[in-house]
Amino acid sequence: MTLEVGKQAPDFSLLNQNEERVSLSQFKGKNIILYFYPKDMTPGCTTQACDFRDHFKEFKESDTVIIGVSPDPVERHQKFIAKHDLPFILLADEDHEVAELYGVWKLKKMFGREYYGIERSTFIIDKEGTLKKEYRKVKVKDHVKEALQYVKEHLS
Repeated sequence: MTLEVGKQAPDFSLLNQNEERVSLSQFKGKNIILYFYPKDMTPGCTTQACDFRDHFKEFKESDTVIIGVSPDPVERHQKFIAKHDLPFILLADEDHEVAELYGVWKLKKMFGREYYGIERSTFIIDKEGTLKKEYRKVKVKDHVKEALQYVKEHLS
């Protein structure tokens, strides 16, 4: 299945922070912010998660759920949520299967070394499960506000 705006978003199933299996399809009837991020507890990822937390009520008022995905294990998600009082779902994609499905598992370079990891990305999916908008190579600053504005203007 290829990822394409205007087409059905690929379904998947992963464990959440409570070790419950969560599928994308179970949120049909709600708008979805599906965001992929590299690692819990790192500065950029913490800022992004806290921005989503701080705008959580506005997303909820727009009938939108927020789902974060990273390769971190469930236990690390639990600590991240507890430390920053995050009110949304975090999914553990330890085998990066879903990241690959969404095309965000990329070769990266830092300090001269190459490694694979998540390219920070956000996908906005409507109530019918259609991919409406994708943001790739996301810069954290103002990203959440931009995503919220899109939801309000196009999906509310």
